[in-house]
Amino acid sequence: MNTGILKAEGLCKSYGKNEVLKDLDLEILPGKIYGLIGRNGAGKTTLLGILTGQNTKNAGSVTYDGQEVWENQAALDQICFSRELQGSAFGGQSSIRVRDYLRAAAIYRPGWDEEYARRLLEEFKLEPKKKIGALSKGQQSMVTILAALASRAPLTILDEPVAGLDVVMRERFYQLLLEDFAQTGRTFVISTHIIEEAASVFEQVVILDQGRILENCPTEELVDQFRYVSGREDVVDEAVRGLQVLTTHQMGRHKTVAVRGDPVKLEVPMGADVDVSPMNLQNVFVALCGHGDAQ
Repeated sequence: MNTGILKAEGLCKSYGKNEVLKDLDLEILPGKIYGLIGRNGAGKTTLLGILTGQNTKNAGSVTYDGQEVWENQAALDQICFSRELQGSAFGGQSSIRVRDYLRAAAIYRPGWDEEYARRLLEEFKLEPKKKIGALSKGQQSMVTILAALASRAPLTILDEPVAGLDVVMRERFYQLLLEDFAQTGRTFVISTHIIEEAASVFEQVVILDQGRILENCPTEELVDQFRYVSGREDVVDEAVRGLQVLTTHQMGRHKTVAVRGDPVKLEVPMGADVDVSPMNLQNVFVALCGHGDAQ
């Protein structure tokens, strides 16, 4: 599947005096699974809404395959933005039924795969006649996942798709995602707070912090830059000299630091009682976005 490049340049967005996005630049290349992670209030949903033409911006531009996204149906036909459903938005218990929601999705998605949608409907054990407002949060997540995957959109963006799903269904979602990606090669962007489970799926990770892109990097390449170093305080300080220290945890004379830099620059004296251990993506995210050491 050929997909275009989604590109944001100089994005700014404010709600009153609250500046949510600050001169933000981002490029989403085709044929990858991206993970978008950030703390609550970092601006993830606002960013995704602007990238997909569902939210306005104060400044900047968003293009897909070189075309402006805003009010451009040709570009928007290539992009599916799936976000959490709110039962109240559908009138509570008097909301539309699952089958009608999916029929509407089929109308608006040019690449809709009806056979795939039916298979997922059966796998998720969703009752087509049931009303959206009567579904559990997990079932609502299944509906949004179904609609996103069956859309077959070249660029498919899911905002917190696993919200409300149990661990078995979360794992199944990522299996389905990888199966679809292997079959179609389309681009996925997944925003999630459950980082550890999703890390192995993300080929590329985008970290959003305080309205700016902090990192946009291949996941393994990013994680490999970070280490925990722990041991006696003076030996640790000597070992990490010249590296960026991001967090520090100290108990008595024992010290643990999270560092960023070339691991070959770690100067651990021969025979020193110092432990050097890798960090996972969640550890890296906390170190980068924790904003302050814990002493």
